[in-house]
Amino acid sequence: MHKEIISTKEAPAAVGPYSQAVKVGNLVYTAGQIPLDPATGKLVQGDIAAQTDRVMQNLHAVLTTAGSSLDNVVKTTIFLTDMGHYRAVNEVYGRYMATNPPARSAIQVAALPLGALIEIEMVAVAGD
Repeated sequence: MHKEIISTKEAPAAVGPYSQAVKVGNLVYTAGQIPLDPATGKLVQGDIAAQTDRVMQNLHAVLTTAGSSLDNVVKTTIFLTDMGHYRAVNEVYGRYMATNPPARSAIQVAALPLGALIEIEMVAVAGD
């Protein structure tokens, strides 16, 4: 199968040797997104809700470019630096994933790039 590299200026550019997403067949695998503003390349200011919202906007942009959408996500992995943020993350995440939410894992980690509080990666189906 052909591996297609997905890239959009509507989400932050990769800050290392990785792609924003890779599409193989009808599956899209996103890289983990942290709350970087694509216009500035800087971490957004604010609490976990603001950071989660930015991450979800970034993922939406990547998935749209890949011919998919948040509605077509089948698996999400959320990395948090503090599991105490779980409820606030769920509130924001739930607004984006209200209908037929995907399978999901949430994991607490010691640290994330650039001091982010959250990182999310997704697997989605592209097309109909």
